[in-house]
Amino acid sequence: MAAIALTDLPGRPCPIAAALEVVGERWALLVVREITLGATRFTDIVRGTGAPRDRIAARLKTLEAEGIVMRVPRTPHRDEYALTDAGRALRPVLAALLAWGAQHAVASDEAVPPHDHDRTTEESR
Repeated sequence: MAAIALTDLPGRPCPIAAALEVVGERWALLVVREITLGATRFTDIVRGTGAPRDRIAARLKTLEAEGIVMRVPRTPHRDEYALTDAGRALRPVLAALLAWGAQHAVASDEAVPPHDHDRTTEESR
């Protein structure tokens, strides 16, 4: 992962701004969520995020270049994706966003769909 010099960031330079340069694009953390939840194939990641295929392809390339996901060759012409140590370190971020979203972003009369989000806090997978 390429480190970002704080002096290169606009506005108030801080680690939050640097982190958002890496994973702040809308689909990035959803890709990490899907891989965390067990969607390791491209088509499953696309389905889970609801994003256009080209967006997920671009995001996976970026996340791979940043050292957050890695491509795992399986059968010929079929790769899967896995989280690196840096990607797994995002699990507490996902757990915090899940809790915050359930409390503040989801309509109060709407039930949060049951997902296996416990994996967002697992130490390893």
